[in-house]
Amino acid sequence: MGLLGGRGHVEVAPEPATREELLTFHTPEYLAALQAAPMGQLDIEGLWMGLGTAETPIFLGLWEYATLAAGATLLAARRILAGESDVAFNPSGGYHHAFASRAAGFCYVNDVVLACERLAAAGKRVFFLDVDAHHADGVQAAFYDRRDVMTLSFHESGKTLFPGTGFEDETGVGAGEGYSANVPLPARTYDEAFLKAFGAVAVPLIGAYGPDVIVLELGMDGLSGDPLTHLGLTNNAYAEVVERVLAFRRPVLATGGGGYHVENTARGWALAWSILSGQDHGSDDLQAGLGGVMMASTDWLGGLRDRALVASAEQRAAVEPAVEQTIEKVKRNVFAAHGL
Repeated sequence: MGLLGGRGHVEVAPEPATREELLTFHTPEYLAALQAAPMGQLDIEGLWMGLGTAETPIFLGLWEYATLAAGATLLAARRILAGESDVAFNPSGGYHHAFASRAAGFCYVNDVVLACERLAAAGKRVFFLDVDAHHADGVQAAFYDRRDVMTLSFHESGKTLFPGTGFEDETGVGAGEGYSANVPLPARTYDEAFLKAFGAVAVPLIGAYGPDVIVLELGMDGLSGDPLTHLGLTNNAYAEVVERVLAFRRPVLATGGGGYHVENTARGWALAWSILSGQDHGSDDLQAGLGGVMMASTDWLGGLRDRALVASAEQRAAVEPAVEQTIEKVKRNVFAAHGL
């Protein structure tokens, strides 16, 4: 589509994260188990670390895959710190469910924690914003008692989706009290309701926190039709999130995340990159780059942007009160810590 290699853009090949870099978050015992498991060396300790489940299977090349994805996100962080990039995007990143000594939810090495740690170690105030449909539990846990990295996760409620966490009262502990925030959304949340919550919570919190860098996880599993989740978004909502984040005029390190309808996810990330790189003009003329063959996704032939989905009266009646209640809970639980 001509979206790579344009003026002012550069593709950079990553190197795998080093063991020293991985140890800034993950434990030595976990890394040893993760490296040994693909070679057939998975013991009871490795099983207790979450390795070898249906959602964290063992496969040849697992170590190389996980460390290369993490290395790409760390490369993005280094480029931002060096002033070489003001926007960097690793669509193969966003493994936000990995804990220091446990794999979970398709995630083995938590690249976003490693990148946030790297940025914070350089003295940067980091705002981690996650709009994946699943709660960013691994990232939240890593920074739950800190305020140099603030975490905000928008996700389908843990009442209906893995990992079953991320409620409004999870706000941090100790020095980190008020620096973790969560916006759990009801099933079938649509663009208008999502963006209302985003405008009411994310925009003022980012503004009040005043970050040096924004780390943005752009999971596309909130899109309508995703087989694993129950939200009803179009990629127009994600596009507006990217636009609002860029409006803060701070360096942005973006990653991918979930997304299990492959065509919708790929198109959503292409749209996100077109905005991040300043190549989106609010139209679907990018489809011309396909040699006249329109991209198709589900029943839509309109290029990168999804068609609008109109919420039914029944959907609005179920979603709107829940979203309003969540907004008020977040404001009550978190805003005071930031003078809001």
